[in-house]
Amino acid sequence: MSSTLNEDLIQEIREKNEIVGVISQYIRLKKTGANYKALCPFHNEKTPSFVVSPSKQIFHCFGCGVGGDVISFIMRYENLDFKEAIKILADRAGIEIDESNMKKDIELERRKNRLYQINREAARYFYYNLQKNSRGYNYFRKRGVSSNTIKIFGLGYANPEWNDLLKYLVSKGYSEEELLEAGLVIEKKNKNGFYDRFRDRVMFPIVNTRGKVIGFGGRVLDDSVPKYLNSPDTLVFSKGNNLFGLNLVYKNSKIDKILLVEGYMDVISLYNKGIVYSVASLGTAFTESQCKMLKRWNDSIYICYDSDDAGLKASNKALDLLKRVGFKPRVIILPDGLDPDEYINKFGKELFENLFTTALDYIDFKILYYKNKFDINTVQGKVDFIKNISQDIKNISSPVERDVYINRVSDEVNISVDAIKREIFGIKGIKTRLKDKYINANYRDTNKSKIVPVENVLEPGHLTAEKSLLNLLISDEYIYEKIKEDFSPDDFLDPMNRKISELVYDNYRKGKKITKQEIIDNFSNSELDKLNEILAIKINFDDSEKEKAVDDYLKKINYYKLKIKRKQIREKIKLIESKKVINEGEEEELKELCLELMEVDKALKLHCLF
Repeated sequence: MSSTLNEDLIQEIREKNEIVGVISQYIRLKKTGANYKALCPFHNEKTPSFVVSPSKQIFHCFGCGVGGDVISFIMRYENLDFKEAIKILADRAGIEIDESNMKKDIELERRKNRLYQINREAARYFYYNLQKNSRGYNYFRKRGVSSNTIKIFGLGYANPEWNDLLKYLVSKGYSEEELLEAGLVIEKKNKNGFYDRFRDRVMFPIVNTRGKVIGFGGRVLDDSVPKYLNSPDTLVFSKGNNLFGLNLVYKNSKIDKILLVEGYMDVISLYNKGIVYSVASLGTAFTESQCKMLKRWNDSIYICYDSDDAGLKASNKALDLLKRVGFKPRVIILPDGLDPDEYINKFGKELFENLFTTALDYIDFKILYYKNKFDINTVQGKVDFIKNISQDIKNISSPVERDVYINRVSDEVNISVDAIKREIFGIKGIKTRLKDKYINANYRDTNKSKIVPVENVLEPGHLTAEKSLLNLLISDEYIYEKIKEDFSPDDFLDPMNRKISELVYDNYRKGKKITKQEIIDNFSNSELDKLNEILAIKINFDDSEKEKAVDDYLKKINYYKLKIKRKQIREKIKLIESKKVINEGEEEELKELCLELMEVDKALKLHCLF
């Protein structure tokens, strides 16, 4: 046994000690763009020149020139040697080590290095084969993959012969047993030889963040099964502990987010179009280990799986896992049942990047997921929906955020807010929350003027906004002058409010002042109750507050108009999709509707009302 340290153990310790988290325990870091800055702890300075890069997991001081990884920082800051620093970081990560398992097993390391060499030689051979084989090469080119992207990913082709790779690697001096250990060949049932694992497939080398080829994925070019085939787990490869494409993300320090997708071609097609920050799991469900790997590179993560039932189910599991590890993940839902590969090739980079603005946060996705899972048009479906979504809302720590989503759910399924709160908190919990709110002395003393009558609280937000806006219009002609070009009586959604606004607008247009009595004279006795609700609103704003209030009312009204438009578009889409046969014109209309729906969703998000 050698006295040198085991490189795999060192790498594990390095990976489980995220550099920003470690260094921030010693010095104060301030986020600046994608990196963090601080005053250098290793020399005196007044202007921060010490930079920590979470994407590269390194630090560097542009003042004194010191730099390195998390181990280097601990060595220098604590004045320790390498082994002592390793022990501190291992203890921090909960890794139990002693002198024996810190030492390098020379035979094991030799075998691992041999596997790395074999995989690299196989990757080169597959790549060389692709250049000669038009069938494999044309597969990628027909899918829009450029020759440069083929080179960057090292894409290749496995010839159809049963022992083509085996013969080539044996000729290079590797034994059949070594090729078996690398997962590149399979032993025959009668134990009298071996044959290639990958045959007549386009090949995807899997590369770790240290640039070493650790395994392969292969895809058939016809309808054979299995469609995809991956290397088995080996000494250097574990499907649940690696991610396809992470090696390229690791090289790019300017990345401000990571996109999680399902397959090799999703990553490749996105990269090919300029989306260089996507990764994919390797033929298995997304794992906690993969999740923690991503935590090292970036806190901003988006999920973009297929939008079919299986994709939504996988997104739901990944979402829960990411949230549990500490992410605030968001989910991109693709239209038309497309996957990322298909979508970006059909619509391009710009429209794909627009999807990020309409990505769903945790509860927004849960609402979509449970609506897809349960038929909320039935009593039982509504019950199941509420029971499931209530558990997710209950886990939200922010009371404000929780109330926003309770109202969202109430609106979605037409169940009262009180009923949803009873499901979440129980009757006892609701009483306690109400009691705490209204018997608290500070609340009574400082919020008397803010208490709103119950009937107004229960009104839909847009109706309150319309009534308040009308009240301001009636009392101040300046408001009319401010909004008349962009907001007309037709923009009021409530018929009574629209009728009142027509009278107000008409008077102002004619240069006439308007009085409350004149308005009352134009309405019947049956309409006076609703009219008096508007006239009785008391709003005391100064001029600057009044303008801001008007802007807020307009935003709310326009938001609900967008919601109505969204509902109409979805109904049109549903109508077309329900047809057994869709003609060319309807298919084109469907595409336009989906694009329009995307724009409406984007506009809804920009209103920031959630």
